[in-house]
Parts: sequence; C-alpha cells; structure tokens
Amino acid sequence: MAKRPVFQDVSDQTPNVSQPPVGGMIDTAPKGARKAIRAWLIVLFVLVAAMIALGGATRLTGSGLSITEWKPVTGAVPPMDPAAWQEEFQKYQEIPQFQQVNAEMTISEFKQIYYWEWSHRLLGRLIGLVWAVGFFGFLVTRRIPAGWTGKLLGLGALGGAQGAIGWWMVSSGLAGSELVRVASYRLATHLGIAFVILGLIVWYGLLLSRPEAQLIRARRAREDKLFRMSTGLMHLTFLQILYGALVAGIDAGRQFTGWPTMGGEWFPASAFDLSPLWHNFFENPGLVQFIHRMLGYLVFVFALVVFMRSRKSPHPVTRNAYALMMAMVLLQVALGIMNVVHASPLHLALTHQVGAVALFSLIIRARFNACYPYETSVRGNIR
Repeated sequence: MAKRPVFQDVSDQTPNVSQPPVGGMIDTAPKGARKAIRAWLIVLFVLVAAMIALGGATRLTGSGLSITEWKPVTGAVPPMDPAAWQEEFQKYQEIPQFQQVNAEMTISEFKQIYYWEWSHRLLGRLIGLVWAVGFFGFLVTRRIPAGWTGKLLGLGALGGAQGAIGWWMVSSGLAGSELVRVASYRLATHLGIAFVILGLIVWYGLLLSRPEAQLIRARRAREDKLFRMSTGLMHLTFLQILYGALVAGIDAGRQFTGWPTMGGEWFPASAFDLSPLWHNFFENPGLVQFIHRMLGYLVFVFALVVFMRSRKSPHPVTRNAYALMMAMVLLQVALGIMNVVHASPLHLALTHQVGAVALFSLIIRARFNACYPYETSVRGNIR
C-alpha cells in the first residue's frame, strides 16, 4: 500500500464551498450602467457649460429683457411672421429698458437681442429634455446603481428650480420696475445655482469613472489636509464667481479700467457713496470691482499654497491634477487683467467666464484626487 503524503486530503469527497470574489461582497452587488450614466453626465456638463457662456453673452449684450413673458412650452418657437415680431417688439417697448436705454432701437436691432435670449432659453429647455430622457430611461430599465437615484433626481430638481430662478431674475427688470437691467442679486443667484449644478455633475462623473470597490480602497489613502485645503479653495473660488456676477450685473467691469490701479486710483474714491453703507458692497461699481480684484489675488495666493502642498503628495496623478489647476489659475488671472485693461469687450469677457468654468471644474477634479488617490505601483503604473 502506497504511502500518503502528509498533507493529502484523506476525504473521498471534496467539500463544495463557494469562494467569494477577491473584492468582497461589494463586487457582487449590481453595478448599474456606470459608464453610460457617466457619458450622459458628460453631455450634461457640456450643455451646462455652454448655457453659462450663452447666459454671459445674453447679459453682456443687454438681451436678457428682450422676451417679456415666460412661456415654457409655446415660447420654444420664435415669432414667425412680421405681425408676430411687431407684437413682441411692442411688449418690449413697454418696459423701462427700452424707454430709458433703447428708445431709438429698430425692430431689426430688436431681433438681434431677442435671438440671444431666445437661444439661452431654448438651450435651457434642451438641458431639461436631455436630463429627463436620460434619467427616466435609466430608471425604467433599472440601470441606475444603488444609491444614485436621489443624486441624479436632485440634479433635475436643481435644473427645474434654475428655470424658475431665471424667470424671477428677468421679471426684476420688466414693467413696474425702475431697473433697466436684471437685478444683480438675482443674476448672482442664477449663476451660483448654475455652478452648483456644474460642480455636482463633475463630482458625480468622477465618482462613476472608477469601480466602487476601487473607490473604497482609494479612500483609505485619502490626503485629508490637501482635501480640506482644496475644499476651502473651491468655496473661495465660488465666492469669487458670485462677485463676478455682481460685476457683470452692474457693468462695473467697464467703469474702472487699467491695472494695477483702477482708473488711476488704487482704491476708488466713490467706494462708499451709497447709503445705507452695506449697499456699497453689492451695488457700488467701484467697490464691487475692487472686491472682485482682491478676491482674485486671494484665490491666486491660496491656490499657490495648495499647489505647493500638493507637491508633497506621493501620488503622481494627484500632483498632475493640481499642476493643471494651478496653470488654469494663472491663465484666469491673466484673462481678468486683460478684461479690466480693455473694459471687458464681449469676446474677452466670455473667455473669462468660460475660464471660470474650467477652473472650478479643475479644482473639483484635484480635490477628488486628494480624496480618492490613484494607486500606483513602484514602477509608477496606475492601478
């Protein structure tokens, strides 16, 4: 009789034990259509970024009050004949902007500003349609990953609220108002919500770009200090964006030119001319532009500190993300200086606004990499 090896299983039956996958139970859970939802979010990101740029053009061309009614459905079709155009023009002639600013405007000139506002509203409708088709399509087919239904529904709710806020903003400059443009506070609210939506889309897209199990492992290597600093930078940049909206809302960018001084003054002499005092911080063109400039310098310095801290990160992908962010900060500062020197012409002002979209997105991306670092091997390969 042959001798048995010491470690040989003496049982005639092999136990039937099912082994769990290496990644644990998280890998066996339904994943949903992560890649498809991410692609849908990328489309929404592009549309929202275009909406922000088009909204800026609408404001800078003074077109925001050209459509005096809110018709979410029928308003998608512009006037189709001379009689319809004349009717729209007559409605515009009744508001303060026409009577005080554009009293010599012809119907041909009116059509130009009308199409800016109409395009802005049409793009808003398109964003709502893309969100609804995507969300309900994924929902009905049960392809939304666990825990994501509320997040994606929240995007739609914010988008719907944004449409209402847009009309609330426009109504501030219609008949019965003394304003000849939309209220700057409402404009800042409208732009702020747009950037909140944009930021959430970026964050959600980044979360869906990697498997859930990989994110759980990556979070254990989170760089807490860098993440907190990046969060502060994100909030400071958001505040700067809101002040940029106030600058645009009262045309402050075109009233004090030159750099580093403001029309030859280091601090505007008219900074506190309004009463009560607190109005100056939001409505005085000189003080609002001064604060916007100071916040720009502060964003630059803080971003530089965060960037220097990121150089200590052991993760190459994280370091590269912060380097790209810092490069965008420098470009945005240069664009801001060019704007004040040249009194914010349309093309420069729009480039500066698009730059804010890029910078805000890159800060969120860098912050994400501090929270969920990519694992790298000793050879530098991403795992």
